[in-house]
Amino acid sequence: MIKVAPLRYDVIFKKVFSKPHIFTAFVKDIAGIDIEIDKVETEKSFAKNIGKIGSRFDLFAEDKKNRIIVDIQHKRHSDHYDRFLYYHCAAILQQATNSKNYGAPMRVYTIVILTSGDKYKTPVSTTDFAPKTIEGESLEETQHKIIYICPKYLNEKTPETYQEWLKAIDDSLDGEVEESKYHNPIIHEIFATIEEEQITPQEYARMKDEYSNEEYLLKKTQQAKQEGRQEAVEDNAKKMLEKGLDFALISEITGLSLDSLKKILRK
Repeated sequence: MIKVAPLRYDVIFKKVFSKPHIFTAFVKDIAGIDIEIDKVETEKSFAKNIGKIGSRFDLFAEDKKNRIIVDIQHKRHSDHYDRFLYYHCAAILQQATNSKNYGAPMRVYTIVILTSGDKYKTPVSTTDFAPKTIEGESLEETQHKIIYICPKYLNEKTPETYQEWLKAIDDSLDGEVEESKYHNPIIHEIFATIEEEQITPQEYARMKDEYSNEEYLLKKTQQAKQEGRQEAVEDNAKKMLEKGLDFALISEITGLSLDSLKKILRK
């Protein structure tokens, strides 16, 4: 058992997956494609934006020989399906502006890693851009793809090539991993890279900043939910007051004080 920095933090995730050989090994097992790259860009953005919203890619690599672009995104958002579809399309459309026709010379793969989970609670889901016949046969056209993976929902139906990667990512989230359970040498290299002793003071500082930001956003979300519920309670109380129900009965049903009900009535 060793102590590690959790892969839920952007700074740690990028520390690992910005290494070209780890990036390519991961892409091979998740997307089923071989790519040849000599660098992985972090926080990649295009000089000219497509649309009114700029796109920023966590980890971005181009294999110009095999004409493939791969983008790995790792942070969960409330709108992650729409957000990463937008990013994915931006990477396609950016190519079309530089070509002689509408075609995108390079296939685009986006892999989204949702370490904190997803409402659908499925380990793997895909958005496939290839057209299909009415019988369901895929045509060899527009072979772009988005792959969403949620490590916490790993199960026996998850493809075998995904298993150790998802298990390792999820295993790291509590800050400890049992490295003897893993056979893939790349996974062992990842654990060695994120072992506590290998994390720099600067990386620890960024981890703390990320944690503070997540904590702040969580509190704001909880507050908004509470305020939303309070507003709904007051709306229901107002309707009951308008119907002439007894104050004491309304107070018992809603939990609002008599003074609160009088204020609602005066609004």
